[in-house]
Amino acid sequence: MNGSRGRVRLATVWLGGCSGCHMSFLDLDELLFDLVPRVEVVYSPLADVKVYPEHVDIALVEGAVANEDNLRLARTLRDRTRTVVSFGDCAVTGNVTAMRNPLGDPQAILHAVYVEAVDRDPGVPDRVVPTLLPKVLPLHQVVSVDHFLPGCPPRAERIHQVLVALLDGRPLPDDRDIRFG
Repeated sequence: MNGSRGRVRLATVWLGGCSGCHMSFLDLDELLFDLVPRVEVVYSPLADVKVYPEHVDIALVEGAVANEDNLRLARTLRDRTRTVVSFGDCAVTGNVTAMRNPLGDPQAILHAVYVEAVDRDPGVPDRVVPTLLPKVLPLHQVVSVDHFLPGCPPRAERIHQVLVALLDGRPLPDDRDIRFG
């Protein structure tokens, strides 16, 4: 544990996906108060931290790796995090985010959407949209993952069980449902 006052340094990361896993995390409701004395949230879309910090104990990573920004962040968090949890079906399998894969070349898709299908101001945005990868990938195809927490989204109770087990240094509950591949 590297956090202040012995608290575990926790990051939650949102890559390519819908944010449903973070909403499920927030559905912990009063159980979040039980976690507060035990964790220090050091990175999250729910906080204003913009740079992934050093020495993170646990990262819950939601979403698939869909673009160059996702890829860079995935590699950074793996280098700086002791335990990485692939959090939700997009991170575990690619799920909804990977539905663009059968469509082929992402540049052709962007051209069709932003140039061919518009009536005015055609042009692919180049300052707002990060460069898409040729194929959307689940997290474990880009970096090593320590645990898998499937679900679309995972139930709040399941998230709590996994976090408490990790915080207590215990084996994860019902391990056959959490590990993947």
